[in-house]
Amino acid sequence: MSAVPGPAIEATGLSFRYPGGTRDSLREVDLRIERGDFTAVVGGNGSGKTTLCKAFNGLVPHFWAGSFDGTVRVLGHDTRDLSVAALSHLVGYVYQDFGNQLVRPTVRDEVSFAPVNFGHADHRERTDEAMAALGVEHLADRFVWQLSGGQQHLVALAGVLALRPEVLVVDEPVAELDPAHAAEVYERLADLNRTRGTTVIVIEHHAEYVARYASSVLLMADGAPVWHLPTRAALARTEELDRHGIPAPQVVQAARALECAGPVPLTVPEAAEALRTRRVAVPDSGTATPSPAGRHSGTAVSVRPPRERGGTVPPPVAELRQVTHGYREVGGELSIVLDDVTLSLAEGERVALVGGNGAGKSTLLRLLTGLKVPRSGTVLVDGTDTRRTRPARLADKVCYLYQRPEHMFLKDSVREDVAMFPHGRGRPDTDELVETVLERVRLAELAGRDGRTLSGGQQRRATLAIGLAMRPALLLLDEPTSSLDVGSRDAVIAMLAALAGTIRCVVVATHDMHLVAEWAERVLVLDGGRIVADTDPASLFADRPLLDRARLVPPQVAQLGAAVGLAPPPLSVAELVARLSGTDAPARGPAAVVAADDPRGGDA
Repeated sequence: MSAVPGPAIEATGLSFRYPGGTRDSLREVDLRIERGDFTAVVGGNGSGKTTLCKAFNGLVPHFWAGSFDGTVRVLGHDTRDLSVAALSHLVGYVYQDFGNQLVRPTVRDEVSFAPVNFGHADHRERTDEAMAALGVEHLADRFVWQLSGGQQHLVALAGVLALRPEVLVVDEPVAELDPAHAAEVYERLADLNRTRGTTVIVIEHHAEYVARYASSVLLMADGAPVWHLPTRAALARTEELDRHGIPAPQVVQAARALECAGPVPLTVPEAAEALRTRRVAVPDSGTATPSPAGRHSGTAVSVRPPRERGGTVPPPVAELRQVTHGYREVGGELSIVLDDVTLSLAEGERVALVGGNGAGKSTLLRLLTGLKVPRSGTVLVDGTDTRRTRPARLADKVCYLYQRPEHMFLKDSVREDVAMFPHGRGRPDTDELVETVLERVRLAELAGRDGRTLSGGQQRRATLAIGLAMRPALLLLDEPTSSLDVGSRDAVIAMLAALAGTIRCVVVATHDMHLVAEWAERVLVLDGGRIVADTDPASLFADRPLLDRARLVPPQVAQLGAAVGLAPPPLSVAELVARLSGTDAPARGPAAVVAADDPRGGDA
């Protein structure tokens, strides 16, 4: 299908309302994206970003047959004149719920599915090329259901790349990816944009990726574009972005706070140079201090004992003793996921569990719930051996909030979902407890809604409400900030910080290094099925060999602090500014504190 000369995407007077909807999700959209552009679409949850991009590949209006007005042209073709199948040759799309795109048993089958079914004679070449581009060729013969969420995301992207589309749309490119893989995906997208001229459109909440890779930024709000500007000009509008729930990248915040002259910096090196120019007392270079000796090693690490409080050692809430666990491959081989792990989780701890995709984080959490029992070793929760207790009984002690919040909604309303556990346990104060919890997470007004119809940020808050109503000793969260806009992410961090008086111990498996920096007190680093470090956020971000091994990338502010000689690296912009200004550094998590009082509730 030949393309007609003109822009890659052109929308004129585009309005759309979903079937049964009470208001337009898109309103009079006029938009032009040039061929070869790398455009980041930003905006709060519910601003219309995803609906807009679904109009580019024809799902709106061919699949979602709502009220559609106006025109969308892709590479010169009116989307109403082509089927979704025909448009897939022009526009590749990786969805936010990418798991629904995976339809074949093995990785190779999945990546080759589209080129084979469209009859491309070079389907093998396309398949190998796409897998190599995303570094998943070693997974070619693995079954898709065996992969981690991040690995599945890469496979979904490879399947789209195998068709070699001229326009590529990726909804949340870094969702569920470890930081190093996230950077690699963006490098691949940038390479496609640069070498092949592929027009790349990403829906993104992480401003640092927007700053580093995008050439233009489209801000959406209430179903319509606010503006579409070159990236540097867009990120200079810090106050306007913040009003829409999109705080500027940390390097931009730091440069503004320290009143650096010149254009807004987009990268850490640009910001470091701006700080050196502005702050002559800042050294040209510095060496960050490594983690304390003995905290990590080349194989495994002896995890640290619980810290003393008031002269006493807090009791353990959960323990793993020489735990090994794995899964049988279809061929019968045992794939080890956790290897001889010993760990104690103490009362009052905020623990972040980090590591690359497939490191074993989710498996460790599931073992603590009793939903799985280890192949060898012992798991104790509040003194109870998970082998000897049914998971339903352990639910009185431990709550596990799934990586994908929609899996937590079983009833017809949020109120019913929150009440389900305490009501099932016959607790006499269930009604009062439910209303208190709903108020606490600011969902009282939406309590009658089906949780599956809420925005991403609202769903995360609803799952936290479900967990709070269970009153567990141990709360486990799997990627609680994945796919959230920054305002929603900060609201989740604020709520986690507020749980200290309610939950005895909280463990979060995450790729979000901002969450680690702003919330965690203790960080467990997994690699190769073992705990290779038991440390704190500042020590982790100062240890380059450990970061490289575990495929972790520090937040921009930590990188910037190290670049200008601050050791240990700062964990927040406020701390960086205070240390460079010679004032007292504030407590961690200022963004979380602000978000907790933000009337937008993280769902702008």
